[in-house]
Formats: sequence, C-alpha cells, structure tokens
Amino acid sequence: MLQRQRDIMSEPEPKRVLLTGASGYIGGRLLAELEKRGLTVRCLARRPEFLLPKVAPGTEVMAGDVLDRDSLARAMRGVATAYYLVHSMAANDFEETDRRAAHNFAEAAREAGVQRIVYLGGLGAGSELSSHLRSRQEVGNILRSTGVPVIEFRASVIIGSGSLSFEMIRALVERLPMMIAPKWVTVLAQPLAINDLLQYLIAAGDWRGRDNRIFEIGGPDRVSYGDLMREYARQRGLRRVMIRVPLLTPRLSSLWLGLVTPLYARIGRKLIDSIRNPTVVSDDSALQAFAIRPMGVREAIASALRNEDKELAATRWSDALSSGGAVRPWGGTRFGNRLVDARRVRVEVPPATAFEPIRRIGGATGWYFANWLWQLRGWLDLLAGGVGMRRARRDPEKLRTGDVVDCWRVEVLEPDRRLRLTAEMKLPGRAWLEFEVVACGDGAEIRQTASFDPAGFFGLAYWYAIYPLHELLFGGMLRQIAKAATRRSFLGP
Repeated sequence: MLQRQRDIMSEPEPKRVLLTGASGYIGGRLLAELEKRGLTVRCLARRPEFLLPKVAPGTEVMAGDVLDRDSLARAMRGVATAYYLVHSMAANDFEETDRRAAHNFAEAAREAGVQRIVYLGGLGAGSELSSHLRSRQEVGNILRSTGVPVIEFRASVIIGSGSLSFEMIRALVERLPMMIAPKWVTVLAQPLAINDLLQYLIAAGDWRGRDNRIFEIGGPDRVSYGDLMREYARQRGLRRVMIRVPLLTPRLSSLWLGLVTPLYARIGRKLIDSIRNPTVVSDDSALQAFAIRPMGVREAIASALRNEDKELAATRWSDALSSGGAVRPWGGTRFGNRLVDARRVRVEVPPATAFEPIRRIGGATGWYFANWLWQLRGWLDLLAGGVGMRRARRDPEKLRTGDVVDCWRVEVLEPDRRLRLTAEMKLPGRAWLEFEVVACGDGAEIRQTASFDPAGFFGLAYWYAIYPLHELLFGGMLRQIAKAATRRSFLGP
C-alpha cells in the first residue's frame, strides 16, 4: 500500500492543453472537440464568468489576458500544447496589439517549457497583402521567435454556420434579390469547411515533430465570393442577380455591408480589406502530412445549412468579446454618481411566467416597445463605429451568460429571476439594463433598472439629453413586458 502511494505521488501531473480564444467562433468549436477527446483543457479568458457556463465540468477556466504577462505565466504552467486563436480584428490599433500579444505568449510559452504552439493564421502571398493578412503572418513569425516549436495553419474562407464570412454571404443572398458586385467579389479563395479546420487543429496537437511548420490549408475548390453566393442561392432555391461595378472602396463596401448584413463598419472594412487579396493554397504539404481530405464548397455549404440550428446554438463569430471592439480601459477615468432609472410593475402570474418575455428580449422578438427607436439608436451607433443592432442573438428562446443580445451582452443570468445586460455600444460611460422578477403575493413583481456611469461632463450631458426618450422607452417597454407575461399565462405554453 505504501509503495502504491509513493507511485501515485511520483506520477507526473497530466499535461494540459491551453486554449485561448475559447469564447470565439473557432475556439468554441475546438473546445468542444478537445473535451470530447477527454483532454485536460485550460482556457484563458478575460471574462471567465462568460465562458464558464459553456465548458465541461473537467475544463479549467482561468482569468487572464494575452496582454498580461503575469496571467500568461500562470496559465502556461503544466501545459504541453498551447492553441493561439486570438486576434484583435475589432481594435483600431490591431497590428500593434497583436504584436504585443504574440510576444507575450511566445515568451511565456518558452519560460514554461511548452512543447508546441498551434496557431491559426491567414492565407495570402505577395508584397501587397492587406494590413490584416500581413499582421496575421507577422504573428506567426513572432510566435516562432523564442524557439518553441510552432505549427501554423494558414486558411482562407471558413464555411460554417456562424462564421464571419458565411454569415455575410447568407445575409447578402437572403436579403438582396439584386446585388451590387464590386471588384472584390471576383477575387479567388479556397474555402475550408469548419469541421475540416477542426480536424487539422486537433491533428496538430498530436504532431510528433519538434520543428516549425507552416501548412496552407483549404478545400479542393478555388472559387470567388460571387461563386459562393451563387452556390448558396442555388441550394436555397433562390434566384439572384449580380450587377458588376468597376470599383467600390473598402469604406463604401463596409458601409454597404452594414446596411444589409450582421456586420458593422469597423469589422466590414477589415474583412473587405482582406478579401481583396487572393487566398489560395500554393503548397499542398498539408495533404501529405495529415490524413485529412477536406470537402468541397458544395458539400461544405450543404453541411452548414443542414446543421445550422445545432451550430448556431454552439458558437458564432459575434460571441467573442472582441466582436464589440477592444475593451475600453476605464482605469483613471473619473465617474460621477451612477444615474439610475428604476421602475416596477406587478403582474398576476407566477415569477417563472413573468420572466419568459424577459428571457426572449432582443433579436427577432425585439424590445417590446418602439422598436424603431432601438433601430435608430443602432444606426447612430454604427455611424459612430459601434456594433449597432446587427448581431441579434444566438437563440430566440435560450440565454447564457456571455451571450450577445443586439448591442448588449448578458452579464448576469439567474434563470426565472434576474437578467443583467451590459452595453457594448459607443457611450460616454458605462451602461447596464437589469430585470428582476420576485414573488409578490399570488403573482410577481417585475423590476426594471437602467443604470449609467457617466464619464465626465459629456457623460452627464448625454444622459440628460436623452432622458425624455428614456421616460418613453423604458416605461413603454416595462408595460409591454407585463402585458406579454399576462398574455402568455392566459394562452398557456
């Protein structure tokens, strides 16, 4: 028995897999695959409370940031393979931010004795690469700079329900019978299905080599974005006409996309800037190194459409915290007293019934009162470079902590009792919208609280300038939520 105890004590700690970007589209899918394989996974997250509801019981979620060297040092302990899937695409200074993050990550991996880094970059070659693609490849070079072996995958368009490119294509084809087709629509790409990408990322974790490798990965078809739109339309049984125009600048294209797709100008401009470069595979060594044979465009789109309900409930590109832009550093900002608009109403229904319309708020359901005002606020936010109302929500019925709800994000969720949303729109301060339902006699009381932390004079001026609208909007919203709860109780489930 004593010998057995010594053996157990001397057994090395199981090597962990470190995953960054687990709240994003690809990282979230990869997390599920790693968990299925029974691997010991540690996730690094800026907001652990947003990620915790989405992970398996054995997965560790650690607070940290790739820009924070101390948190990286803690996260790297006992790690064998580290996946680097972060990107500051929504930040205005994304190149410098990505540069610093990659340096931090590579140094922390070297100091911790990490055996391998797996990185997902972007395809593209030539001297006229977009700043986005150039930055992605620079990150790969930085990760290789400290001597830790790096497997870098360079991919083109990712086809999967919820991916940034696929959702852009879906929205354009579904909403526009006649489309403007600028020059970038004809640029060639080599799309890869999300399931094939995940296979590559998993296989890299089992790679036994100790050298640095760059693998260009893509499906068997070289097509343009126009071809992708036509194939999507064909599979959906839609007739679409494309009108070719000789020129449409990235800025104008991004504003156009912002009108008809879930994208907003900041993200759209960087996406357009990237897809004006051909992204095709010039080195097929990945086919020799891995026993993976990616599916073609037709099959990839069919798979995305076939599984979209399941996949949309898993991850979307807008789930990532970075989809709302860089987290604004409020340190050192002097806030005034928090301004609060609090209201309450009593309803003759059980608390769980009273909470149902609150759980469905936003997205296709809307905001129950004066939706045109919410849309107007969204347009103004888009013009200011914010997220607007284009992201909708992951699921019309279910919510999780960390979910996006139009221009808000779920910060606190207590089922059938409490929902707190934090604003991700452009504001001169910090804002929250909270709903709480408590039992009250034979019925329930719905409490609605809008809170705002103004940043200086402009924050105060903003609050009082729109206060009459708040009176109209928040009062009407609470009344309509109460009516919806009562109607739900009368009609039954």
